[in-house]
Amino acid sequence: MIALAAAKAPDIDWAGISSLLALFAGAVVVLMVGLLRARFARQTLVPALSIVAFAASIGLAIWQWDEQGSLMSGALALDPLAMIGVIGVGVAGIAAVLLSIGATAPREAAHGEYHAMMLVSAAGMAMFVGGQNLITTFLGLELLSIPLYVLAATELHRRRSLESGMKYLIVGSVGSATLLYGFALIFGATGELDYGAIAREVGEQGLANDVLMLGGVAMIVVGFAFKASVAPFHQWTPDVYEGAPTPVTAFMATATKVAALIAFIRLFDVALIGTSDAWGPALATLAAIAMIVGNVGALGQSSLKRLLAFSSVAQAGYMLVGVVVATQLGAQATVFYVLTYVVMTAAAFAVVEAAERETGHDGVEALAGLGRRKPLHGVALTLAMLGLAGVPATVGFVAKLRIVQAAVDGDYTWLAIVLVVGSMISFVYYLRVVAQVWADEAPAGEAVVRTQTVEVEAPETLPTSTVAADPKGTPAAAVPSAAALAVAGGSQLPMTIVAVVAGAAIVVLGVVPGPLMTVVEDVARAVSGLVA
Repeated sequence: MIALAAAKAPDIDWAGISSLLALFAGAVVVLMVGLLRARFARQTLVPALSIVAFAASIGLAIWQWDEQGSLMSGALALDPLAMIGVIGVGVAGIAAVLLSIGATAPREAAHGEYHAMMLVSAAGMAMFVGGQNLITTFLGLELLSIPLYVLAATELHRRRSLESGMKYLIVGSVGSATLLYGFALIFGATGELDYGAIAREVGEQGLANDVLMLGGVAMIVVGFAFKASVAPFHQWTPDVYEGAPTPVTAFMATATKVAALIAFIRLFDVALIGTSDAWGPALATLAAIAMIVGNVGALGQSSLKRLLAFSSVAQAGYMLVGVVVATQLGAQATVFYVLTYVVMTAAAFAVVEAAERETGHDGVEALAGLGRRKPLHGVALTLAMLGLAGVPATVGFVAKLRIVQAAVDGDYTWLAIVLVVGSMISFVYYLRVVAQVWADEAPAGEAVVRTQTVEVEAPETLPTSTVAADPKGTPAAAVPSAAALAVAGGSQLPMTIVAVVAGAAIVVLGVVPGPLMTVVEDVARAVSGLVA
């Protein structure tokens, strides 16, 4: 009884965790509303409530922007770095919800469950970016990953979607296990779980060259590389990006990058800063490999989703450069790049989703004549490709310039050269997409032949007579008709909104990057443990 009387519950800063609670509460609400039988509730109200939950999380993060401290007995950080992560994830989540309106995946997986899993995954990302304790960080990683494994397989009648979910589950589990093993070795070497305490023990006990410590750091690098799609641990990325529903792919490509890179900064530039002489060259090598493998791998891709998958590998290499240099400027450059990557990638995937619903596949050839048929989509995709390539007057150019500056100032000039060479290679495939967008539209006969080679299955609600037969004798069930290709149907207005807003942001932030740079500088200055 005396022991029970002496026990004291931990103080909880409800305002500090309000942005996280908004996501969890939103998940519960949309799950309950999704149980209603009314079509309006499932198809309209559930997405609207999901957007409200993401927007509320963003608003609460802005409200807590100037706060500095710890939450839940030091498990979570309350600082601008965590808040900018929540905002980035929230923006990516709103874009993914808009792209999901009228899509096949929410209908087949049930709207409530689909959007609830997206919100729970976002809550895991919020924990991941704010974690300053090894246990909290791992819990956040698992919470963000498990719903994504399911979301990747939510197109239940398409084999590639189920396959992508299984691949993501297996490879993601290997990455998580590796990361957990690394955390265990770090705890064994230092006897601490908190980031600040780990950094202190490394300095006081001289553990920078300890074998147990370095083994843990190596396994943590591998685990984070799996999650951030850094080559050579990127093998799952092209298949999962291509097979998963496009709104889910967009969410993975944007929100997961935000979470992984910000968690990278907090762990390596705070907890493990004392071992930077060991992990710095290793991360630099991984960044260089990612830039080369990602850009070269994208050259021969005919699927736009696979092209963007390899592009994301290269982009992860660019972002990792800022972590490698372990300076305040490097942290600023990485955060700035991550935020701009969300905008550029959201614009690209909005157009990909629209093209898929129109043509039935995601081949680059499907974009032929897009600039004439849908000028807004054509301009948005063009800006996204130019931004990812780093063309001046786009925000991608400013982001790469900051990364190069950080690399040179951090005595990694050779890595800056690799980045520039990789960017030059990327012009080949990015401009190929732009050329296809503004090329003449392919003859109708050729478009039909290309479409018929794509695996698209008619939903159960369509009669079998809607599946057309191939004039060359291919079984009817293997060839999608116009009805089967348009299974998602519905208005393309949500995709147009995402494409136009993101496209405008690419130009505006490229011409006037000052406000975003100011925000990012505040973020980097607020992170204790960064080397100036």
